Amino acid sequence: MAALTVGTALAGLPASAAGLPKGHDVSSHQKNVDWSRARARGARFVYVKATESTTYRNPYFTRQYNGARHAGIIRGAYHFALPDRSSGRAQAAYFVRHGGRWRADGRTLPPALDIEYNPYSSRHRCYGLSKAGMVRWIRSFSDEVKRRTGRRPVIYTTARWWNTCTGRSRAFAHDHALWLAGRRPSGPGALPAGWKYWTFWQYGSKGGLPGDEDLFNGSRAQLKRFARGH
Repeated sequence: MAALTVGTALAGLPASAAGLPKGHDVSSHQKNVDWSRARARGARFVYVKATESTTYRNPYFTRQYNGARHAGIIRGAYHFALPDRSSGRAQAAYFVRHGGRWRADGRTLPPALDIEYNPYSSRHRCYGLSKAGMVRWIRSFSDEVKRRTGRRPVIYTTARWWNTCTGRSRAFAHDHALWLAGRRPSGPGALPAGWKYWTFWQYGSKGGLPGDEDLFNGSRAQLKRFARGH
């Protein structure tokens, strides 16, 4: 995606970016979402958790994913990475088979990779991989998603995790959109190495939408073009 520069102007509270399209992300924790209500409250896009590793599928995924579309919300699917469980290629294949597909209909966001601290072991934040090993894992995942869907995945991460676990790799910023995790009232904060702007920003979790709150770094027309792959 071509660089969107409006994020550099987002310096204050999320409320100061009221003109940016608002969205959210959900998982099985949100269960049966009232999508019409979410749209009425301003949701224009959503990412829905589909899979984790090669063993977990969100049991609410289909109804959440289809429900968002029926309500007129642009939706996409995301995968929670566990790089210590299996290869990037294997997890990408599992993800695409179980919800991570994409089509250029203007209503489907590209697949997303959620890669962050290990929630199952505080001692292995980088999943036991070396920095070079983590970069190879992410590249393997991305290549398989691209092969199967035609799109590179959006990468959801934090600056601290990325810089720690990939050794400040700049290998992905030129062709992977960034979904920045950074719940700060003062703005998005530092970006992972290589990226000069964010495409999505997860800025909070206590707003009026189910799940976590997100912004898209552009106009609604740009959001639709991004979904189409232009």
